[in-house]
Amino acid sequence: MTLPEPPPASLRLTIDKAALAENWRTLDRLSGTAEAGAAVKADGYGLGIDNVMPALLDAGARHFFVAHWSEVGDVLRYVRGEQVAVLHGVANAEEAAYAKAAGCVPVINSMAQARCWTEAGGGTCHLMIDSGINRLGISPVEAGDPAIQALQVDTLMSHLASADEESVLNERQLATFRAVLPQVQAQQISLANSAGIALGSDYHFDLTRPGLALYGGVPRVELSRDIRQVATIEAAVLQVRNLQPGDTVGYNAVWQAQEPTRAATISLGYADGILRSWGQGGALQHGEHRLPIIGRVSMDMIVVDCGDSQLKEGDFCSLPYGLPQAAEVSGLSQYELLTVLGHRFLRQS
Repeated sequence: MTLPEPPPASLRLTIDKAALAENWRTLDRLSGTAEAGAAVKADGYGLGIDNVMPALLDAGARHFFVAHWSEVGDVLRYVRGEQVAVLHGVANAEEAAYAKAAGCVPVINSMAQARCWTEAGGGTCHLMIDSGINRLGISPVEAGDPAIQALQVDTLMSHLASADEESVLNERQLATFRAVLPQVQAQQISLANSAGIALGSDYHFDLTRPGLALYGGVPRVELSRDIRQVATIEAAVLQVRNLQPGDTVGYNAVWQAQEPTRAATISLGYADGILRSWGQGGALQHGEHRLPIIGRVSMDMIVVDCGDSQLKEGDFCSLPYGLPQAAEVSGLSQYELLTVLGHRFLRQS
């Protein structure tokens, strides 16, 4: 059976491509003599590869980072394989064969991965040094091992654990990383993520790898004036009802009306990434009117207090989604706010 086009979506996620491009240009400028790349893993931090890649390319980005091999195909619609780095590396011969077929560059993270890549025929790779985050990466003491020395390393990199804080770990990691540099021949050096860029020129080296800040996140106060909001969320009103004192709203009746209240049910819920933590002080917006969330956020619906607004069924409300402010309200990290967004949004620009 051939179905007609579905009706207009009741959830809209608008991506400001101009803001995204400007954020990359800002981060590239703040990287000094280094060039800024772009982390586009997790479907462009939840905003959609087809939305973010054209904007980043137009802005001037040329180096792109994903985590999984399953993410490669979408990015290769826009760039050549050698422009794409896969952060999880090659765990087995199958992944190594795929890397070679796609022409992408694996980030080698362990001695086993180094041997796997060499046994597959080797070629250009990146190398991750664990300078103190204790996730992926070879130990600094392994840098001189023959298996590592045999690699054809394009970018020698590490990753900062606490760049968003004033932490002694930042300088400690920098020192650890610098001590490894003479031991590995590489075409370029990379350390700084979004927050690392704001730490200053000592952390920039040749290539920076911003992610969160591209998409509107502000991991350090130094970036707060420069980074623009990229994502805007809107959801439709499904129903408006009049509540009387004593009426309760939602699961477990955790909210009870103390006075006559106009309440609106909104087409938005935790299946869309708006988790229950938003119910503790969160609100939507309609024009100049703030609409507090009442009751528990459910899978597909949120109920708000209409106040003295003229909100009606079919209207769209916005959820304030400036990431630093939304993080304060929801208790989620700025990273989570983007990457938990669900697939029911009409992603548009």
